[in-house]
Amino acid sequence: MKILVVGGHGTIGKRVVETLLQKDKVIVAGRKKGDVLVDIADSASIEKMFKEIGNVDAIVCIAGEAKWADFSVLSEEDHYIGIKSKMMGQVNLVRIGQHYLNQDGSFTLTTGILAEDPVVRTTSAAMVNGAIHSFVKAAALELTRGRRINVVAAGMVEDAYEKYKDFFPGHNPVPMRKVVNGYVRSIYGKGNGAIIRIYE
Repeated sequence: MKILVVGGHGTIGKRVVETLLQKDKVIVAGRKKGDVLVDIADSASIEKMFKEIGNVDAIVCIAGEAKWADFSVLSEEDHYIGIKSKMMGQVNLVRIGQHYLNQDGSFTLTTGILAEDPVVRTTSAAMVNGAIHSFVKAAALELTRGRRINVVAAGMVEDAYEKYKDFFPGHNPVPMRKVVNGYVRSIYGKGNGAIIRIYE
């Protein structure tokens, strides 16, 4: 298989890429480094990336940002950071990518526990995560030629525990092996329209 991983140099992405490389060809895309560069907040950049790499058998997105701040100070523009990147970035990756995804191929998007169990300062991030869950369930009804779409939603991953533990009091860090297996399940399994929750 030829697999595109957007965000393949990130905390989760690099672990996923290591696993996928054991059996398949992986193209890593990133905003600043990778086999190909892409800014998912810019649909023209997504189109340019696909024209460069051609058709693939699986498209994985482990990228996207959102503003973390107290709700009382979040501006409209602050909300648009997540809407344009984490939400529409992934939507556009599917919208454009469907024309470059081979028959029986799969999309795997990424959200997180905030969609269902938010913590303080995550209003915007929780909002866009929830939107992606709804998008995946709806898009799965309309993809053609045997193509599938799922989303992996993980809790606080162990490799980011030290950085984020103060935001998630009492949360158990999720082992990276479990997180990676969520992506493996989406790519190599047969599920469609699934929210693959890995919260503990």
